[in-house]
Amino acid sequence: MSIFTPDQREQLLNQLISAAENDRNLCAAAHTGSAASLRLDRWSDIDLALCLRPTASHDQVVHDQVLKEWTERLYQDHGAVAHVDVMRGTTLFRVFLLKNTLQVDLAFWSADEFAAIGPNFKLIFGEANPPRPSPPQNPQALIGMAWLYALHVRSSLARGRTLQVEYMLSGMRNHVFELTCLRCGVIANQGRGLDDLPPTERDAAAGCV
Repeated sequence: MSIFTPDQREQLLNQLISAAENDRNLCAAAHTGSAASLRLDRWSDIDLALCLRPTASHDQVVHDQVLKEWTERLYQDHGAVAHVDVMRGTTLFRVFLLKNTLQVDLAFWSADEFAAIGPNFKLIFGEANPPRPSPPQNPQALIGMAWLYALHVRSSLARGRTLQVEYMLSGMRNHVFELTCLRCGVIANQGRGLDDLPPTERDAAAGCV
């Protein structure tokens, strides 16, 4: 299996941006993820936020047609082999896996909600609404899930269910990791800030792996 190169990624990105600019049902687009920050590297994927024109946003038939056209484009023209849908509020994130292992995330936003919800947002064309920062992550929810996992670690051990112990222990550990990230002011979601922790905290986290 071939692995994508940064040049291939940039070539595809430019092709997708050109397609968005020429799509009559879109009125704006933005980089999100690492391309919108200074963290772009060899393994970065493509993250594009696409804004439907107001008429398309409120017309389910048009919305479905846009989604169909972009999905066919990725499969027929760019070697997609699978995709998965993730909903965040009313916004659909369609995440594609290409044959060369490149990940392409396309988010289809309504015109009413197209806005930065975090620091990684760089407008390519069109206009965006004022930023709408996501609410801070709730540490109480993470704490609650951590002790729930801990209880299941205990019961799984008592029942001799070794594989379930590992699953529950990993869940508990990951929630504790996220709490550490929150406390230290780095990105907590999916442990993305673990490697940015202060050395003492980072070494402690590494000792738990």
